[in-house]
Amino acid sequence: MFRRVRRPEPDRIEVSIGRAATVRGEIKCDASIRIDGVMEGGRIETLNNVVIGKDARVHADIKADVVSVAGAYKGELNARRVELLEGGRMWGTIRVQSFYLDEGAFMHGELIMPQTDDAEPPFAEEQTSTEVSDEEEAPEEALEPESANDEQPARAEQ
Repeated sequence: MFRRVRRPEPDRIEVSIGRAATVRGEIKCDASIRIDGVMEGGRIETLNNVVIGKDARVHADIKADVVSVAGAYKGELNARRVELLEGGRMWGTIRVQSFYLDEGAFMHGELIMPQTDDAEPPFAEEQTSTEVSDEEEAPEEALEPESANDEQPARAEQ
C-alpha cells in the first residue's frame, strides 16, 4: 500500500508539448520536458532537463538542470548547463555554471556565470592614473647618452 515513488530517469522525457500546441501558465515537475510547440508566458520548473525543439517558441522563465535550445527562447533561465544549438535563438538573462554555444546559434542578452573560489583575475592590478613609474618621469632627452664633447649634462628643454 505504501511504497516509495521512483523519480523518472533524467534523460527520459515525460512531458511533451507538440508542434500544434500553445501553452500558457506554469509547468512544474520532476521529469524532463520537451517543447516543440509554443509556450507564451509563464514558468517551467523541473529537477531534470528541458529540450526546446527547432520549431518551438518559448517565452517563459525556466529553472532546470540542463536546457537545450534549438528553437527560439526568451526569458530568464537558471540552470546548471545550457546548450544553445545550431539554429537556436535566445534572448534574455541566463544564469548558468556551464554554457555551450554551437556555431550558427544566436544569443542576445546577459550571461551570468558564478565565480568559483579558485578563479583568479587574469591580469595583475593595473596602475592608477596617479601612479607613475620611474621610466615615465624621465624625459626622452635625458635618456640619451651624453656626448663626449659636452662637459655639461644634457638638459631637456621645456
